[in-house]
Amino acid sequence: MSKVFVAMSGGVDSSVAAALLAERGDEVVGVWMRLVPAGADTDAPRCCGTDEAGEDARRAAAVLGIPFYALDYADVFGTNVVDRFVSSYAAGETPNPCVSCNHYVKFEALMRDVVAKFGADRLATGHYARVSHEGGHRLLRARDAAKDQSYALYMLGQRELARLEFPIGELADKSATRAIAARFGLATATKPDSMDICFIGDDYRSFVRERAPEAFVAGPVERLDGSVVGEHGGIGTLTVGQRSGTGIATGERMYVLRLEPDRRAAIVGTREEISATSYELRDVRFTPEFAKAIEAKQIAQQAAEQMKYTLEKEQKEAERKVIEARGRANAIEVINKALAQNPNYIKYLYVDKLSDKIQVIVSDQNTIMDLKGILGNAAGR
Repeated sequence: MSKVFVAMSGGVDSSVAAALLAERGDEVVGVWMRLVPAGADTDAPRCCGTDEAGEDARRAAAVLGIPFYALDYADVFGTNVVDRFVSSYAAGETPNPCVSCNHYVKFEALMRDVVAKFGADRLATGHYARVSHEGGHRLLRARDAAKDQSYALYMLGQRELARLEFPIGELADKSATRAIAARFGLATATKPDSMDICFIGDDYRSFVRERAPEAFVAGPVERLDGSVVGEHGGIGTLTVGQRSGTGIATGERMYVLRLEPDRRAAIVGTREEISATSYELRDVRFTPEFAKAIEAKQIAQQAAEQMKYTLEKEQKEAERKVIEARGRANAIEVINKALAQNPNYIKYLYVDKLSDKIQVIVSDQNTIMDLKGILGNAAGR
């Protein structure tokens, strides 16, 4: 029997994940993560990290008859999720805090603890995604494309995927999830989904402004040619691709093309100008199959480049030999004419790349005569 810890947020998805694993016969343990100091309400997450959410998770575990633990990750959450969120906006980026939470809290800190401290074989969550363990470990999209969350799990590598389960990723849709919750008698069956940023109660701008006021210092709005067309209210108020709220009125639709925090500048342009054909990626993870495919492609490209280089080299060598032969024939013709006029005239003949230059030492003057022009004319015939 496998020992599976389920990260329970107090919502319907993670509750059903625990229910399905318990029904399958696994040894299931519920674990809830406290993401803010006990009793605090400042920056309190509304979806899974508050005492209220913890109580909902505990009640669901009690209904299912599984053990339940509460673990404190307030410091990890504050440093790696909240602080990163604020600094990203101050740097002109638009962060996804759920990605940071998955990366640093759930699948780094929590997974490490449940395996090392509690002897878990696997960790399960209520994400709408799937994992295949055939021929390596691969992250797959959920059956329900509308609820798929695999994009927020891109950071998972082989080590994490080997120990992960996403039980509800196989369900057809959210209504199936709620139906299962109702079948198990879980109160979370009717609990609304949380769609907002979980640790922000109001508009994110107010939250960021309190912690990074420098992100809300006014700056110029410029076109691609550098002309200033207006003034914005701060880098923290803008997102690349944004159209409204840019602080300008030019009579045509303008979009934010890029942000330059060092100058506090926002570059705007038309819809045609915002179209991109290349993107810069970071923190990229590849499955073994994809990594092998990339490696094979790189090897093929290197082989093709080497072949191209070899062919070009051989072609240039062939062309050089043709030119050299043509130049040699023309040079011999010129030399023969000179000798025919005066056989004793040439004391020494120096040929430099026959297609380029002939120099002779005249016997009576002991000087060098450059016949490059003569040979050039001869080679051109």
